Order: sequence, then structure tokens, then C-alpha cells
Amino acid sequence: MSLDKVFEALASRPRREILAFLSSAELTTSELAERFQMSAPTISRHLSVLENADLVTSERRGQFVYYKLNPDNLVNSLTGFAFELCPVGRPLKRESEKIAKAKGRVKKPA
Repeated sequence: MSLDKVFEALASRPRREILAFLSSAELTTSELAERFQMSAPTISRHLSVLENADLVTSERRGQFVYYKLNPDNLVNSLTGFAFELCPVGRPLKRESEKIAKAKGRVKKPA
């Protein structure tokens, strides 16, 4: 993992918000696009940068690709803590938890 790639990924507010939203749920590009009112191609570009920085992982299931935080990445552990304190990240994390619970896709705590 290149530290430059991590800083590049975290330099974008939308990407930080996507990370906050993926903090408790794994979601598809379409689900993220709905939440952020962005096009799916725009979300895909952001996800590509996050995946390149090893901050998220993806898994294809049928016709959908699900994205989630890379649990083995120290940066994600630190940002997860920061989301609890951040006035922007905290509501997104809470919303992520509600969506995960509603869809039965609750992540186990690390």
C-alpha cells in the first residue's frame, strides 16, 4: 500500500463520506449513488481510487458488486474512530448501521 495513494484517496470529501457510509454496511455502487445523489459512474471512480489505496474491497455477487471497508487496513481502523467524533462522519456511520441492519448485512465488529 502506498501512503501517497491513501492520502490521495482521503483528500476527497466525497470519498471520506463514502468510507463513513461503508463503515457498517457493504453496499453496491447503485446504493451509494442513491445516497450521495451522484451518478453510478462517478461513484465507481471514487470507489476505484479507494480500492487502489486498499481502503475498500469489492466482491461480485451475481450482477452486483458489493463494496466494504478493508478490515485489515490500519487507516480504516483510525478513520472508524474519527467517524465517531466527526460531525459529518457520525451521522453517515449511524445511517450505514441502520441500512445494514435493515438488509441483514450487519458487519461483525473488528
